[in-house]
Amino acid sequence: MTDSVLIIDFGSQVTQLIARRVREAGVYSEIVPFQSAEEAFGRLSPKAVILSGGPASTTEMGSPRAPQAVFESGLPVLGICYGEQTMCAQLGGKVEGSDHREFGRAFLEIADECPLFEGVWGKGTRHQVWMSHGDRVTALPPGFRAVATSTGAPFAAIADEARNYYGVQFHPEVVHTPDGAKLLSNFVHKIAGLKGDWTMAAYREQAIEAIRGQVGDGKVICALSGGVDSSVAALLAHEAVGDQLTCILVDHGLMRKDEAAEVVAMFREHYNLPLILVDAADRFVGELEGESDPEKKRKTIGRLFIEVFEEEAKKLGGADFLVQGTLYPDVIESVSFTGGPSVTIKSHHNVGGLPERMNMQLVEPLRELFKDEVRVLGKELGLPDHFIGRHPFPGPGLAIRCPGGVTREKLDILRAADAIYLDEIRKAGLYDAIWQAFAVLLPVQTVGVMGDGRTYEFVCALRAVTSIDGMTADFYHYDMEFLGRAATRIINEVKGINRVVYDVTSKPPGTIEWE
Repeated sequence: MTDSVLIIDFGSQVTQLIARRVREAGVYSEIVPFQSAEEAFGRLSPKAVILSGGPASTTEMGSPRAPQAVFESGLPVLGICYGEQTMCAQLGGKVEGSDHREFGRAFLEIADECPLFEGVWGKGTRHQVWMSHGDRVTALPPGFRAVATSTGAPFAAIADEARNYYGVQFHPEVVHTPDGAKLLSNFVHKIAGLKGDWTMAAYREQAIEAIRGQVGDGKVICALSGGVDSSVAALLAHEAVGDQLTCILVDHGLMRKDEAAEVVAMFREHYNLPLILVDAADRFVGELEGESDPEKKRKTIGRLFIEVFEEEAKKLGGADFLVQGTLYPDVIESVSFTGGPSVTIKSHHNVGGLPERMNMQLVEPLRELFKDEVRVLGKELGLPDHFIGRHPFPGPGLAIRCPGGVTREKLDILRAADAIYLDEIRKAGLYDAIWQAFAVLLPVQTVGVMGDGRTYEFVCALRAVTSIDGMTADFYHYDMEFLGRAATRIINEVKGINRVVYDVTSKPPGTIEWE
């Protein structure tokens, strides 16, 4: 079993970035909500533990704590922000509210050398970090010493080398702390002594063995959407169980232009996977027609997917398992299903399990991976580069890119505009520089003059973002010439749209889909 780091989540919006940095250092990491941390600690047998930040205050009764077993284990522990505070509170130190809060950029004064800073920050130097705290540690537990200070935190970094306990009040995981990733690398490699041998080739072998162990000789169906995630999951499952697998592609009428046909052609021509195409467009669109509540849209789509897979499984004589391309961000963003501290973002995913009546188990071979890691795994499995680089397309499809009531007419307008937008992106050579781009049909109509006539048509919004892991995103900085060209084509070629706008919203950790 590969060495692992357990990350206990106290509700910080950037906890997943800790996992990213640890994995970038070649060490497998897993995030668990603090409520289930004790069980996970026993199950994973990690070689080190990181305590995340969070919005709570250790000065309040009933605030979250790390399992005492963590401190009794003798393992290296790193506390970040709230993680440092609860470590101190639990080990005999003191945390108090402060009149000098620090939110955003701050500067750290390095008071002494320590293994966490080795090769990165030296004694007597000053460095920019990112802070986000109101409380602060005011007294250290026995055995700790201060190794860095800031204006608002006299114990901005602390160390107990004898027990390999370290704490930082700032966030090393975010890019706003230059060299922060190096500190986390120091913790996992130099302090915890982990080798950094977690590779995608090793993950592939482990995933295949895990699928075989779970499935045995059972019959398996795979929910194939044509996206990278489900395609990689399907190839992994096929490599593991061969003819026991049947893939099912549901054309729900909410896909991009010609997408279903393209996916079928690729898998039938290039991969020897049994594939069933189900035309369920009338069924999905019929139930969604007129629905404007985004949560009801998501849950309706999730329910219909389950019903279709259930029906197709019966036609095949039954199935014991359903393969789904769940990713780690899906699990994190759906964590409140399991009592975690964060809000529910992706409610259409069946992360919590399938309905009991299906009598099927979920197989989720990618649920430990981030989006970019899935793409690396796709290369490992032999998927072509042009397919691996496809922009993500969410399960709810065009339904969530059509805010307000859904109608067939609006979906057709949106599909046509989206196809033109992506065509212009490809012609400009920008497709691979953008992580995700799509058109949105806004639920407003405006008066416009086209030629000598007055129109009253929809507004189309264009969105393009850059991202690495699908958890944070920033808008793509187009030049006006490109936007003008794309907007002109959409207005000229798509009847029903008379105005185009560009969305320049950036997204913090969380979904980057349009709600």
